This record gives sequence, C-alpha cells and structure tokens, in this order.
Amino acid sequence: MCDDVIESMEEDTSELIDAYPCIAESESSDSESSDEDDSGRISVCGEESCDPDPKFARSTSFKADIFRSSRTPEDFATWQRIIRLDAIRANAEWISFSRDQAEVPKEKALQSAASVGLKDFDHLEPHMIYHAARLVGLLEAYAIYDPEIGYCQGMSDLLSPIIAVMEEDDAAFWCFVGFMRKARHNFRLDEVGIKRQLKIVSQIIKRKDSHLYRHLQKLQAEDCFFVYRMVVVLFRRELTFEQTVCLWEVMWADQAAIRAGIGRTTWGKIRLHAPPTDDLLLYAIAACVLQRRKLIIEKYSSMDEILRECNSMAGQLDVWRLLDDAHDLVVNLHDKI
Repeated sequence: MCDDVIESMEEDTSELIDAYPCIAESESSDSESSDEDDSGRISVCGEESCDPDPKFARSTSFKADIFRSSRTPEDFATWQRIIRLDAIRANAEWISFSRDQAEVPKEKALQSAASVGLKDFDHLEPHMIYHAARLVGLLEAYAIYDPEIGYCQGMSDLLSPIIAVMEEDDAAFWCFVGFMRKARHNFRLDEVGIKRQLKIVSQIIKRKDSHLYRHLQKLQAEDCFFVYRMVVVLFRRELTFEQTVCLWEVMWADQAAIRAGIGRTTWGKIRLHAPPTDDLLLYAIAACVLQRRKLIIEKYSSMDEILRECNSMAGQLDVWRLLDDAHDLVVNLHDKI
C-alpha cells in the first residue's frame, strides 16, 4: 500500500511542505545522540521548534486559504483539543515493536510532549508519551493536508498501528494519507460512505441468513447501524493491536491483488478460495454478526441490546476465524452483492 502512496505523493508534497516545513524530514536516522532535537516532530502548535525556513513564511497564507474555503480557526482549535485527548486514550493498547521504541529517554519524551502541547500524561511511560506526541503531530498535519475532513474521532485509532511499525514521521504520514484515501469517506459529515457500507453489510446478512435478517427487521435494525463503529475504525476497537494489524494486512493484500488485475478467474487458478475484494472488511463485519445469530435471535429484543453486544466484543474475537468466515461469505456471495 505504501508503494502506491509513494508513487503519487510527490504531487501532494510541495504545497504541504511549503506550509509545513517540519514534514519534509523526520528525525535523523543516523544520529546516535539520545537528546537529539525533535525538529522532525510534526505539529501545528509546535511550529516554533522547527528550524527557521524561508518557506515557513507561506504557512499563514496557506492556512488562511484553508479556513476561507471551508473551515474556521475555531474548527482547528477544536480539532487540536480532541486530538490531544484521543492521543492519550489511544495509548491504552500501545505496543513497542522495537527496542528503540521501548527505550525512549524520559527527556526526549517530555520534549516531544512539550513541542505539541500535550498535557495530562503523567500516568504514561516515556515511550507512550513519545507515541502520543507523534500521534498529535501527524494528526494535526493531516488536518491541514485535508481540511475538508480535518480531524474526527477515530482517526487516532487508524493512525496508531501505522506509527507502531513506521518510525519515520514523514513515511508514516504519507502512508496514513494513502490509508485515508480509502477511509476518509468514513468521516464525511453526510455519511454517504458509511451508509453505503452499512447497506452492504445488511445485504450480506440478508443473503446468508434470512431468519436473522427478518429478526433484525422486526427490531428495526436491518440497517445494521449497530456495527457503525466497526465500519468507521475498521474493527480497531474490537480487535487487539496485533489482530488489527493482521486484518488490515489481509485487506490491503486483497486491494493490491485487485490493482494488479487479479480477478475471479485468475484467482481461481492460484488457489481454490475467495477472490480478492475491496469489501473484505464488510464481509468480516457481517461474519462477526452471523457468529452471534443465535444470541441475537433468542435473547435480544432491541437494537440497543445488539449495539451493546457489539461494543462489548473488544478482546473477544478470533481474527483468524473471522477471516475464514469472511472468505467463505465472499466465495458464496461475491457475485450477488
């Protein structure tokens, strides 16, 4: 996925760097100093920590253009507050994937937190503080890059796994941009993208299990609104950190296969299993609901009860079983949805 992003990111980079010179480079990878400065940290409120750059003079003008077109400074101030709260919350399941990530010096962590105006982090370990600061900087940069969407709660859930495995901020940012090209419709105010996906989940359930679907109709829940959160943050809240990475990589592999032109016929020659689909996430969500069909039919008499069940799934799912069931649904229903 990141390769596809890199192919197109040059056309996006120039204007963003003019407005946001810090994004041009992350911390030097060849420096061995433990107290190296954090000029590579991307942040709006930490702009003063960047080295002086003539291009930075264009930043104010660039932001003014953004706010004139669709947003106000108050919008951005609101995003800044929410981003910081979400960055602290997102650390609950933060996992260090390398020794360097686990051994961030406290001084460096505090410096990073100060550069982005992070507060209320006393309960966090240094490496978690550093991770939260990275989240803040990258999410603020994205809010400037895509002002139409800006920042919405849930984006921190999508970014966190990316920066867990990518230590350079510039690479992590552009991969997140590529990720959001697929996911940004989840955060549109008109909810067109979300409604389309919920409709597909509903159709999958209807095709696979008419009895369950009729029960959902009886509860006026056939629109599958109870899986809204799963759709928005791509199962991030329901799966563990490691499970999320597994699911997303399988989804991206399907999308890469489609871009490579591998269709049903070609795929059938490679293996006798599900063809690649852009909607694997939705099949997985439908599979998750179908796994609980008996519980839903026999015990739940309102959509609120189903919603509570879905929200209590965190840490209770087997991602491999989920993928197996999702692929079975793809095999049987891919041409019917």
